[in-house]
Amino acid sequence: MARFRVFLVASAAILVGVSFATGLAAASMRSMLHVPRTVRPDVPGSEVVQMRAADQALLKASWLAPTPGSDRCVLFLHGSAGWRQRGAQFTPLLREEKYGLLAPDSRAHGESGGDKVTFGILEKYDALGWVKWMQAHGCQKIYGLGESLGSSVLILTAEIEPVFTAIVADCPFADLFEAAEVRIIRRLPLPDKVARTFAAMAVEGDSLFARVFYGLDFSAVKPVESIKHVNTPILLIHGTADSRTPFTDSQALAAAKPDTTELWLVPGAEHLRSFATDPQEYSRKVVVWFQEH
Repeated sequence: MARFRVFLVASAAILVGVSFATGLAAASMRSMLHVPRTVRPDVPGSEVVQMRAADQALLKASWLAPTPGSDRCVLFLHGSAGWRQRGAQFTPLLREEKYGLLAPDSRAHGESGGDKVTFGILEKYDALGWVKWMQAHGCQKIYGLGESLGSSVLILTAEIEPVFTAIVADCPFADLFEAAEVRIIRRLPLPDKVARTFAAMAVEGDSLFARVFYGLDFSAVKPVESIKHVNTPILLIHGTADSRTPFTDSQALAAAKPDTTELWLVPGAEHLRSFATDPQEYSRKVVVWFQEH
């Protein structure tokens, strides 16, 4: 009888643990796939344009046509929970060099349609669609400028088709699973070994939940593998004080494709703060990188 009671208690504990883990995974996944939408004023003189994605989601973007006589354009992609108007900080620099600029709201962000963020699975095809749109509107040489998730999406897109003349990737992640684990570990007030074990279990639970309930295979989102098949020149920019995506991710990307990448580590810069930390050198490097290609 005592043994049976122990069995019941153990079974109940397991069920409670599984239920808790399932609930935690569900809550975590919902927060990842459904981020707050932010809308800010567009750059004066820009036009709001739209495009239907392959799944019929209506995507919107801010568009500044290139200066007459120029056929060079830049596709700017923001990060998760970002917004298209973040591209405005680069507008004076790019307009001075006569570039056109297309800055979309990523799916499930800002004014764009789509019911969830897919961390590159669908976004890479959205980016390819925007490139086709730009080509239809007079852009012959198209460059990519991305932040965080947006920079990783550019690498994934370039693997599908070599549509970019050159890319600038600011704070990209190398592997989605590893990036998620790092962010969990840094939030846990636990010993390193325990935190790593818990983070791995949490990410695996999130991944399983995403596959079962959303049909998304996040294990395939590995820019560090995609970049091996990309011949597009890529300038990787990363702050050494990045607390969200460690600069070692950009180091891994550069090591995976050393012949076509260049890495600039910005001392003391936090996540997406390299431009604010050293705007003059950031601007110079972006302009030179685009001009050289």
